[in-house]
Amino acid sequence: MGKSIKTIDDAVIRFAGDSGDGMQLTGGRFSQTTAIFGNDLSTLPDFPAEIRAPAGSLAGVSAFQIHFSSKDIHTPGDKPDVLVAMNPAALKVHKNELESGGTIIINTDAFTKKNLNFAGYEYNFNAGVDGGSGHATFAGNVISTAASGVISGSSTSTGSFGV
Repeated sequence: MGKSIKTIDDAVIRFAGDSGDGMQLTGGRFSQTTAIFGNDLSTLPDFPAEIRAPAGSLAGVSAFQIHFSSKDIHTPGDKPDVLVAMNPAALKVHKNELESGGTIIINTDAFTKKNLNFAGYEYNFNAGVDGGSGHATFAGNVISTAASGVISGSSTSTGSFGV
């Protein structure tokens, strides 16, 4: 099965993780690289109001959004086409804002039973795909799952979590 390539006019990417995980730095570096390639861009950093909330908590999620294109860009975008979630809390806080048909990339190392429970997810390591369960193939440290509405997908998995 070959990979399909889709040409788009613009893209909105949101990087989300715990405050202190480097989401602002990652977004800044991505912005610099995008500008070097000659793209126009607009950014929206999102800092939590809490001063160093507990790691993995919903209140401590920090994000950086970038909207870029080879054409003129005037806003940082409404809904991300791609969500890069570094932990379950970041996924929970931002998943409902994802563009329908968007992509989620997660750091699977952070999706432990403890972190999933702390973010309010029910953890079932051997669950199959059913009614709204996130389901993805774990491949090393990062995976990508197609999202339609909130999250849907059907691929082989070593674990799943209800989102």
